[in-house]
Amino acid sequence: MLTAVLALCACAAAPGANDAADDTRAAAAPSTAGVVGDAAAPDAFDIRVECADEDLRALVERFNTLQRYRAVRDLEANELARLMVLAERDVRNLLGTEGYFDPRVQVRRDGAAGARPTVVIAIEPGEPTTVATVDIGFAGDIAQSADAGARQQRQAIEDGWTLEPGRRFTQQRWSAAKTEALRQLVAQRYPRGRIESSRADIDAAQARARLGVQLDSGPLFRLGPSVVKGAGRYPPWLAERLSWLRPGDEYDQKALVDAQQRLTGSGYYDAAYISIDPDGDPAAVPVTYTVTEAKRHKLQLGVGYSTDSGPRLTLEHRDNTAFGSSWRTDTKLNLDRKQPLLQAELTSLPDEDGWRRAGLARTMRQDDGVLATLSQTVRAGVLKTEKDYDRNIYVQYEHANVTGSGSQAVPDALLGDGAAVSVNYAWTGRYFDNLQLPKRGHGLGLDLGLGLTTIGPRKPFARVAGRWLGFVPLGGGASRLQLRADAGSVLASDAARLPATNLFRTGGDATVRGYSYRSIGVPVGGLVAPGRYQAVGSIEWQRPILQERYPGLLEHTLFIDVGGVANRVGDLRAHWGVGTGVRLITPVGPMELAIAYGLQSHQVRLHMSVGFTF
Repeated sequence: MLTAVLALCACAAAPGANDAADDTRAAAAPSTAGVVGDAAAPDAFDIRVECADEDLRALVERFNTLQRYRAVRDLEANELARLMVLAERDVRNLLGTEGYFDPRVQVRRDGAAGARPTVVIAIEPGEPTTVATVDIGFAGDIAQSADAGARQQRQAIEDGWTLEPGRRFTQQRWSAAKTEALRQLVAQRYPRGRIESSRADIDAAQARARLGVQLDSGPLFRLGPSVVKGAGRYPPWLAERLSWLRPGDEYDQKALVDAQQRLTGSGYYDAAYISIDPDGDPAAVPVTYTVTEAKRHKLQLGVGYSTDSGPRLTLEHRDNTAFGSSWRTDTKLNLDRKQPLLQAELTSLPDEDGWRRAGLARTMRQDDGVLATLSQTVRAGVLKTEKDYDRNIYVQYEHANVTGSGSQAVPDALLGDGAAVSVNYAWTGRYFDNLQLPKRGHGLGLDLGLGLTTIGPRKPFARVAGRWLGFVPLGGGASRLQLRADAGSVLASDAARLPATNLFRTGGDATVRGYSYRSIGVPVGGLVAPGRYQAVGSIEWQRPILQERYPGLLEHTLFIDVGGVANRVGDLRAHWGVGTGVRLITPVGPMELAIAYGLQSHQVRLHMSVGFTF
């Protein structure tokens, strides 16, 4: 039995750096270095490759070693014969890189005496070599540790091996499989990981390959003290607090990349690079933050359009060190036809536990064409943003004044004309695979409030609202279902003058399509008033379209929305909307244009939305 050993090495770099295929092809690539002659003169000989396999024929035509000698005009017959012998060996090596280790190769010379010769390379590749067994071994901490993380990483490397038994062996696949295994090793916990040895035993007669790789993880790395470079306007510790990286955390390359994105998205830094020293102490490796700080002031002008509110102009200003302090102010002016607002928010830097103090003042007008609600909100509390969820605890005062045609005949309490002070807790969890364009995962939000009305009789109330959004891949994962549920209730005396901003109305682009903005509520005297109970649901099928022409750009949607609002649970009535749409996938999220029909409104409406938020 003939056995060939392709590679046996101990190396610290990624595998494939001296790939046999690359060496063979580079040596065979056409070259005219050192050749003297007339470039316009005919070649010294022609080359013809005979092979039934189109891919192998193209490979040999391009990379055979005879190509570089065709321009040598004074090549003698005995020298050409010598080159033909060498070419046969090189073609065999070239075919070996594609998994053909027992080919029949014949190199002969054709052509009449005195005429320009033709060198014929005739190939019968034989049976391709397939992988019979794969042995992945481990050394270092990953092999010795009984920690669950080490076991999971070993299993992930074994499960992620790309050149599994039964696949055709090629040098490129072999190198790629080793590279991916090494990438998975050094991406988490073990930045000093290396390939200690690798071996491919080829049984040419049986066309079988036995593969072996030994991965040495080295020691487990944990993050140590931080060093911040580039800090000036903002305190150095801010970068570490915003990154969510903590001393003692296990090294994770993705966590460092995510931390960089958080820093650049925080508004305090224009650029950030986080690195460790792989030669440092593994038990507490120093973490270096190299940052470029953002300017103190930022002014942003935006324009937009939605079918709910029409054209929109937005002006936002940020001051990262307001009034010469460490607090930030964010001021926003939103001008549109149905929901203009002016808002100012004051936020502190995070403390050691990540909590920030915050205050907010907002005045907003909501106009549905019949009722206009002018509201004022003042809020103060603390908030914390973490990897998967946000928390917000605050005290809030809200006042709402409702006016509109026909409202004089309807009691103010039913329209939401009132005021209240409340204590609130808000929690939002996001577990999506991508926060801009999710294709799987789910999000969950919960708002709880206890308060007291301050206009009319002082009445206590409780408010609960929850929302859920999930993505379920279908088939191979190209298409998916988007499922949405939203519910809320306010428990209070009938005499309580609750502000409209604490009550519920629905309908529009982001809720129940097929209905106009906030048109689903409680019918009162010919008006649509806000209610104390709300239930909304949606199911949407999203699938890619025109992928051959516009890959990853367009999706088609089919959806059913339903929602209802009432002052009593038993009075909830379903308002159905059905429709279809097209989504354009952009770097900032999906832009969707949909047409929907409201089964109760008997209207066809066009809806447009941009981006993904939860």
